[in-house]
Amino acid sequence: MPPEERFVPRFAAEPPQEEVPYGRWEQRLRAELLAALPELLAAESELGDPGEVLWYPDRSWHGRTYVPATCPTASGYELFGYVRFIGGTGGREPSDFSARLDFTDETAARNPDWQLDLCDEVIGSWRGHAGAVAAMTLVWGHPLVSGARIATAELAGLTVDQCELDSERFTLIAPDDYRHDLLEIAVFDGRGHELARESLYAADGDEREQQPRTDGGEHEAMS
Repeated sequence: MPPEERFVPRFAAEPPQEEVPYGRWEQRLRAELLAALPELLAAESELGDPGEVLWYPDRSWHGRTYVPATCPTASGYELFGYVRFIGGTGGREPSDFSARLDFTDETAARNPDWQLDLCDEVIGSWRGHAGAVAAMTLVWGHPLVSGARIATAELAGLTVDQCELDSERFTLIAPDDYRHDLLEIAVFDGRGHELARESLYAADGDEREQQPRTDGGEHEAMS
């Protein structure tokens, strides 16, 4: 086979390994995730009490496991973030927990034209040729169209990660913003037909200039 024209990390993260959290494990993850909530409430007093936490498929990269989540609040905001830890192996318990939490008022309920409801967070970097750097990005979400089975992350038309949907949710880890190429997320049905696609960047104005995606979070906290 000829050499690759575009040398970027593909399928760098392990596929999901565990079921959606439940029981005591879910309680532990929820406590880690919401530990930063008082700090967010100090910045936005109208945030409201958190509701049910929705967990997304786990993905592991560079020795850390990420379990993303979203959570509606009583005031119509949405909390979003992830819990990160070193997975347990050889009978050892998971360790070194940390979490990131943010909030937004841009929700799917307020945007009926959305086809995908996405969250994203840069979790690292990858250095390529001539000093070019890709932002390794955790993306989680769910389709707002029916029939989706697979989600993919694409960079300049090249698939760099994919994930089967679990409870209508998916998680991806993929390189973004590499040599001016920007990440796109797509979902497909069981026959491989594309159902929806969205960039992590929003077009601005008539010139459709690419602007960084803003998920509305005015404050973020790390626990």
